[in-house]
Amino acid sequence: MRIGVIGAGAIGGAIAALLAKDGHEVEVTARGQNLKVIRGGGIRLTGGWGEFTAGVEAGEKLSHAPSLAIVATKAQDARAAILANAKVLDGIPVVIVQNGLEGIAGTKTLLPRSDIVGALAMYASSLVSPGHIKITTTGTTYIGGGGDLPARYAVSILNDAMPTELTANFEGAQWTKLVVNQVNALPAITGLSVQEVIADPVLRRILTRSMRENVRVGLHSGIRFAPLQGLSGTRLRLFLRAPLPLAESLPKLMARRMGATPNPGSTLQSIRRGALTEVDYLNGAVVAAAEKIGETAPVNAGIVELVHEVEKTGDFLTAAQVAARIS
Repeated sequence: MRIGVIGAGAIGGAIAALLAKDGHEVEVTARGQNLKVIRGGGIRLTGGWGEFTAGVEAGEKLSHAPSLAIVATKAQDARAAILANAKVLDGIPVVIVQNGLEGIAGTKTLLPRSDIVGALAMYASSLVSPGHIKITTTGTTYIGGGGDLPARYAVSILNDAMPTELTANFEGAQWTKLVVNQVNALPAITGLSVQEVIADPVLRRILTRSMRENVRVGLHSGIRFAPLQGLSGTRLRLFLRAPLPLAESLPKLMARRMGATPNPGSTLQSIRRGALTEVDYLNGAVVAAAEKIGETAPVNAGIVELVHEVEKTGDFLTAAQVAARIS
């Protein structure tokens, strides 16, 4: 089957490589040196799903209409990428692999004749260098948010290449993933890996507080959190109500599941490349959701401000400096 992957970064590149390995005809979009390397030598995948190099077609835009398209850009880049490929995407099933809460709704207005489904990648992937992607922690991709038939179609294709499951509560799954994605911002602020952030007692306390804000805002917004990777609505309610020192056991558990390979998190990867981050779609989504219900999320708001500061200055902060700025 011909499959188009828009955005051959850490997540999209991994999906493209695994689909090509599974025998599909894959075309990806990329830019700059990443495009040059992929055109010349394919996508090299290492880490948790083995080591191999997958040959794919590559260009700045898709050249042919695929049978299935996957959009795996950063949230802030999705609109422009979809519009650039709108002609070949029109009328075909499109899977949006994206952090945050807005991916499906934003895409439906751009591709009204296409079946749009959402996907959540629950594995950790790093763009080590142009054309080289490393899976630091394996995991499942969850599909949902669209019609039942298009979602099942996407699962049937992806599941042969990588662990993929259907979820009936995609909105709840997005919010659960948002809790998991809380680990991304503090590495971007400090330059530390996710594991190093969680090992630091000061940063771990701030992370726990930001996660609890996320859960509180979700529950007060009427969200029914979907179970993902051991996180369920019941467990998240207990996490919200537990004494703060006890609640810190959740990020500790997440760090243990990541293993020893340093996980920089997607937001720090953007900082290192000199690119804008998607923090407004992660921690910023919690702040925006809180405002909609007349509440505040001061920890997440402070984190958003610090990430944007590091974007502008390139200067990482110490744990003490972060704590001084986030009360």
